[in-house]
Amino acid sequence: MSPGRREALILAVAGIAAAAAGFLAGPALLRLGEGGDGEIPRAAGFPDLAGKVRTLGEWRGKVLVCNFWATWCAPCREEVPLLAAASRKYGPAGVEIVGIAIDNGPKVSEFAASFRIPYPILIAETSGLSLMGQLGNSAGGLPYTVVADRNGKLIHRKLGAFRPAELDALLDPLARG
Repeated sequence: MSPGRREALILAVAGIAAAAAGFLAGPALLRLGEGGDGEIPRAAGFPDLAGKVRTLGEWRGKVLVCNFWATWCAPCREEVPLLAAASRKYGPAGVEIVGIAIDNGPKVSEFAASFRIPYPILIAETSGLSLMGQLGNSAGGLPYTVVADRNGKLIHRKLGAFRPAELDALLDPLARG
């Protein structure tokens, strides 16, 4: 089997497993919503669309919204315009949205260009699954979002796509503080 085909097969299996896990374990994981112990692992890093490795510590001092997603995930794709709008709305107030793609680079680059995503996108591929687990999503369902305050403390976790009013209710007070 060629290396490209092997990578595609691994990503497909990971995607199917993540979708199934999210469907089966989603209701239990949704209880994570408010609060949460721990901090953003500032040393965690992945390459961006240009290939430069970026760490989550780069956004120290900002409200950090880490959204784990994939191009093959329908709810993820539907959430991207909402996150793009939130990035434009709350970015000037110190809120940084970072997309962490559980997908391969070429597909993510093509998707990001076609959707004109204005926030940083990191390419985690399947290694992002362990970071998601560390941040409370042991089942690996997508989309999964964690929010950290300006000090890096985790304050919100969500499995599934945000609705506009829900995201605004979360980010409005953080952008002011």
